[in-house]
Amino acid sequence: MKKRSEKKEDVEKLKSDLARVSTVILTTFQGITVAQDTQLRRAVQGAGGKYRVVKNTLAEQAGAGTSAESMLKGLSGTNSISYSTDPVSLAKVLTKVAKDVPAFRFKAGVVEGRVLSIAEIQQLALLPSKEELIGRIMFLLQAPARRSVSALAGVNRNLAVTVQEAVKAEKFAH
Repeated sequence: MKKRSEKKEDVEKLKSDLARVSTVILTTFQGITVAQDTQLRRAVQGAGGKYRVVKNTLAEQAGAGTSAESMLKGLSGTNSISYSTDPVSLAKVLTKVAKDVPAFRFKAGVVEGRVLSIAEIQQLALLPSKEELIGRIMFLLQAPARRSVSALAGVNRNLAVTVQEAVKAEKFAH
C-alpha cells in the first residue's frame, strides 16, 4: 500500500499532466485481461497519450482546477483515464480498443474544456487525423500550381507542334 506522501506525489504528477493536455477520456476497465490492458497502454502511448488506472478520490483531487474537474467529481466504480494533446488520435485508439474488448467502455470525455458524451467521443474518432488533414490541405494548395504548370507547358507544346507541322508542310521559305 502506498504511503500518503507517495499518493500526494501521484496526485501532483497527474494534476500537472491534466493541466497540460487538451483531452481527457474517462473509461471503465473492469473485466479486461492483463494482455488486453497491456495492448491498450501500448496503443495509447503509440498515439502520443497516457493511460492510467486511477483511484476515484485521487482522480478528483488531481482534476481540481483543470478542464477535467467537472468530469472527475464524484466518481464511483473502477475508472481509468486516458489523456493526450491530440483528441482525434486518442479517440480513434480508444474506440478501436472498445470494439475489440467489450469490457472496456467509455464513461465521458473532455476536449478543450467541453464535456463530451460517449456518442461525441465516437464521432470524434471518425474525424481524419491531423496528419491526414495536413496532407489534404497540401494537396489543395498544390493543385492550382500544378494546373498553371500544365497550362504553361501546354502553350509551349502546342507551339512546338504547330512549328513542326508548318515545317512538314513547307510553309517556311528557304
